[in-house]
Amino acid sequence: MHVETSRLSLRPVLATDVADLYRIYGDPATNTFNPAGPYPDIDYAKTVLIRWLDLWQTHGFGNWAISLLDSPETVIGFGGLSIRSYEDIMINNLGYRFSTEAWGKGLATEFATCALKYGFENIEFSEISAVVRENHLASRKVLMKTGLRYIKEIHDVKDAPPSLLYSLTVDEWLRNSK
Repeated sequence: MHVETSRLSLRPVLATDVADLYRIYGDPATNTFNPAGPYPDIDYAKTVLIRWLDLWQTHGFGNWAISLLDSPETVIGFGGLSIRSYEDIMINNLGYRFSTEAWGKGLATEFATCALKYGFENIEFSEISAVVRENHLASRKVLMKTGLRYIKEIHDVKDAPPSLLYSLTVDEWLRNSK
């Protein structure tokens, strides 16, 4: 399921994306706000990629490899929609991570807007949520710009301070997108 925005090209992840996945998720800079830290090695990235590929096979949605329209061969990030379990709740999770050279250009907001539209229109989710660290102000701004609102603290990483759960219902999205 290939999707385009005004500047981005999104395509479902491929097994050949493992080096790019490790390059981005293994970078300490992209994990500044992730208490779990960067991926330890390429084998870990392979394990994650297998799980992502399985999600596409099983549910017909998942993570995309993100590139710029004018440079489709260079992956600048990964993001998408997944089903996650936190504490006692299941959520339709919006997640993304971009390489540092893509930061500060509004690309995360553009991606999140597209992913929300896809989730509500194509998958027909009734609600989409995201989990973010309290001190990750840039990501919190992206979530708020795209209409998600703070719901509550959530304990998602053992022995770490709680994260913040943001959420948006399809009805709220429809009201905001008019």
